[in-house]
Amino acid sequence: MKLLVKTLAGLEAVLADELQQLGAQNIEPLKRAVSCEGDLALLYRANLWLRCGIRILVPVFDFQVGSEEDLYQQLRTIDWSKYLQLHQTFAIDANSQSSRFRHNRFLAQKTKDAIVDWFRDQHGRRPSVNPKSPDIRFHLHIDSRHQASFLLDSSGDGLHRRGYRTTGGAAPLNEVLAAGMIRLAGWKGDQPFVDMLCGSGTLLIEAAMIAGNIPPGLLRSFAFQNWQNFDADLWQNIKSEARQSKRPPQQPIIGVDNHFKAIRIAENNIAAAKLQSYIRVKRSTFQQFLPPEGPGTLISNPPYDLRLETRDINGLYREIGDRLKKEFPGYQAWLMSGNLEALKNVGLRPSRRIHLLNGQIACKFHKYELYSGSKKKGKEGDEQQAGKRPRIGK
Repeated sequence: MKLLVKTLAGLEAVLADELQQLGAQNIEPLKRAVSCEGDLALLYRANLWLRCGIRILVPVFDFQVGSEEDLYQQLRTIDWSKYLQLHQTFAIDANSQSSRFRHNRFLAQKTKDAIVDWFRDQHGRRPSVNPKSPDIRFHLHIDSRHQASFLLDSSGDGLHRRGYRTTGGAAPLNEVLAAGMIRLAGWKGDQPFVDMLCGSGTLLIEAAMIAGNIPPGLLRSFAFQNWQNFDADLWQNIKSEARQSKRPPQQPIIGVDNHFKAIRIAENNIAAAKLQSYIRVKRSTFQQFLPPEGPGTLISNPPYDLRLETRDINGLYREIGDRLKKEFPGYQAWLMSGNLEALKNVGLRPSRRIHLLNGQIACKFHKYELYSGSKKKGKEGDEQQAGKRPRIGK
């Protein structure tokens, strides 16, 4: 079975690595997607376990199309009872890169017409359309060479919908993007994890699930459970294996935010994810926060001054940089921002720069190596850190 796994720009490589770990074959990174091959068990495991995938599609058939009417007639020849039952609802997502087909909504309408007309001809009745929460979702894609691809959506809701978000706060971070940032940083739960601007807690929750080897899809259902070939026993076995793989936290995972509302939202989300034993959140300014002793990993997504208004955005980033220099020796610090000018005010030279998208905002994800004293001081610099007051998490 061939699979097409959608993702966010910049996360293709980490998604390919996840698929390889799950046992996928013939893996090929694409633009905002990865293609691979596997069996039904891989399809189930991928939906359950992938942290950096958005949606898993199964190609059903391909054909050349010349016009909207040609599309309709070709779709009328397909036995739709293989994919959809009369009592089930369905929806069509259409996307075209062809110069012949410029109106995605019209393509979706023609596809819907072909499907319901086929059922009327065969059974005298038709299934209903439900664009918001269908039992079966189809995807139609027409490329620039007018080649149409029809795909079954195995995920239903996007895989970023983990099931733990009670409310998002002012500018919530996409769950897939948060997990991708952690995977890009290389953190695996073997050292302290800190987000000193934690907001609604998405980075903390994704980090805790990685540390605890908890699948992100354990709290939700998937569209493949509505398919006619759904293997309930196989699915239950895969879920049971996943539950047994859970492990206790080995290192502290700590979030800090100065806003009372953000802390309450984070605590609610953490409780919904059943991760209270993994994560500690504290209301504090990052200027006052003391992390556990390094080595450790800090990942934060500070305000961009685009959707959230900040009085002095450049001053904020300078303060972040000053705090990193003074209080995070031995840490790898990662900051993602869509305000590239403000990011320059951190005052540290990044050792790695990664381009990401947060929604429609082009961002840079910078890595900073924070040494004890300086690179040259070595042990002398470490000794200078001795005698500091106790740090949270120890």
